[in-house]
Amino acid sequence: MSLDGQSDAAIRAVFAATRRIALVGASDKPWRASHEVMGFLLGRGFDVIPVNPHRAGQSIHGQTVVANLAAAGPVDMVDVFRNAAHVGALVDEAIRLGAKSIWMQLGVVDRAAAERARAAGIAVFMDRCPVIEDRRLGLFAH
Repeated sequence: MSLDGQSDAAIRAVFAATRRIALVGASDKPWRASHEVMGFLLGRGFDVIPVNPHRAGQSIHGQTVVANLAAAGPVDMVDVFRNAAHVGALVDEAIRLGAKSIWMQLGVVDRAAAERARAAGIAVFMDRCPVIEDRRLGLFAH
């Protein structure tokens, strides 16, 4: 079983129900994983809002960067490219915003924050990357 306890069916269901994604820790550097993943998600038709206080007002992949999660507006998914030490506050904000799922990227694990999110009815995926899951499950194959 995976670290987050989520099944392949749960991953498929979350992506099928997701339209708007806040990508926290977005980077304008093409060699960064967050840059690649954002381009991938945009290419699959998702509305992706880059979140990075150091790049607010700039553009990444043609999308205007916002300073914080609250400025991203209502979102279905929060995709976190931040150190696990920052996840707790992000999860609390995602709960306040009514996000339906939280995706913690490879190496990002916060079990306490995950439990708070689950208690609020949010699906939690930890230590996973949507690009890897796409390749493994064929999520966005047409």
